[in-house]
Amino acid sequence: MKDRKLLFFDIDGTLLSEKTHTVPQSAKEALKKAKENGHLIFINTGRPISTIDQEIHNLNPDGYICGCGTYITYHDQVIYHHQLSKERCKEIASLIKKYEIDAVLESKDHVYFNTHIKNSFVQGIQERYTNNGFNVSTSEDSNLSFDKFTIWFDHDIQAFRDNISQDFDIIERSEEMWEIVPKNHSKATGIQTVADDFKSDLDHCYVFGDSFNDESMLRYVKHSIVMANGVQAMKDIAYFVTKDIEDDGIAYALEKLDLI
Repeated sequence: MKDRKLLFFDIDGTLLSEKTHTVPQSAKEALKKAKENGHLIFINTGRPISTIDQEIHNLNPDGYICGCGTYITYHDQVIYHHQLSKERCKEIASLIKKYEIDAVLESKDHVYFNTHIKNSFVQGIQERYTNNGFNVSTSEDSNLSFDKFTIWFDHDIQAFRDNISQDFDIIERSEEMWEIVPKNHSKATGIQTVADDFKSDLDHCYVFGDSFNDESMLRYVKHSIVMANGVQAMKDIAYFVTKDIEDDGIAYALEKLDLI
């Protein structure tokens, strides 16, 4: 059996096709072989555990790093969880309403949307989450509690940014979309937590991603693999650029890197 490695996979655009919303069969088979070779498979995503597709759960990963490092599990055991105070959650929900921002507030149990969504893309997310049976509620829920959030806007929100910058980092996914995470949390810190737990050297870690919210983990370890369908800036910092997700990119990378 080969030396055990820790393999960390982003979901959207890496494991899950954004065209078909499924995991390519070649990727399913490749991850199964990797596990048979003794490697550990972790999902490393900005999503909360509450909105992970069944298609991903069916891969039977060894663990999850969710919410950009705010929630980490290994074989259904929670090994780390950072929660925002309920007071801060309510403050943020009020600010979102005040500045007319569309948001998805994400926790391990629920996702919350503001009551009057303007952005059609966010409306689509709410509809898909509801249809998938995820626990969907509104930001006015009396039990509002979340770990991180994502916002969409089409106007100047500098005042909002000034307020949250004290305790959050902002990942600017686009000019109109920000992923907002508590300071000192990222996909990279999640990898370090897992590596520490297994007393594993970072050189034994391999990360697979495609987008800007993968940057922290792609820069953090030597073996960073970026999909051909990924953004150019991430390809520029990659250890290895594999094929497109639609062209068996995961299987190709695992084979070329001698992991299967």
